Amino acid sequence: MDLVYVPTRADVVDAVRVQLRHGMLRWLRWVLPPAAVLAFLVAGVELFGPGEPDRVFVALMTGLGVFVAVLGPLTPRLAARQVYGMVERQGEFRARVDEQGVSWTTRDTETANRWPMLPRYVETPTQFVLLTADKARAGVAALPKRGLADPADVDRLRELLDRSITRL
Repeated sequence: MDLVYVPTRADVVDAVRVQLRHGMLRWLRWVLPPAAVLAFLVAGVELFGPGEPDRVFVALMTGLGVFVAVLGPLTPRLAARQVYGMVERQGEFRARVDEQGVSWTTRDTETANRWPMLPRYVETPTQFVLLTADKARAGVAALPKRGLADPADVDRLRELLDRSITRL
């Protein structure tokens, strides 16, 4: 199967979200919200508790809470911004997916991966996101559905991926 597409910022954000959900940093989505709540609670206890509040400490805890609360939802976009800068310069991508693996060709690069390198995938509404099996689970690659020539090819690609690798 062949795909031809120009990656968009939305493709990269979507792939980074999947990678963060299933990669090494997946614990962040469970740690950041309670950390923000805890920082706000500590600031509240200091501010409204007994004794004179330490305004610098209250400001520090409030700032920390706001930073963590904002950082969580922005993490995929911030990470994707870095990745997209590199991907955008490559222009059009041509991907070939078969029983052995997947290969990509761009203006400046050619990359081929056999399925043991990308043994897992997640399907999103717009693409198939392939994930590496490395210990850090850091590697990610995407196959946007719009890159297929025929909408019926989406089902064929899904079947090929299900035969070759594990769907998460």
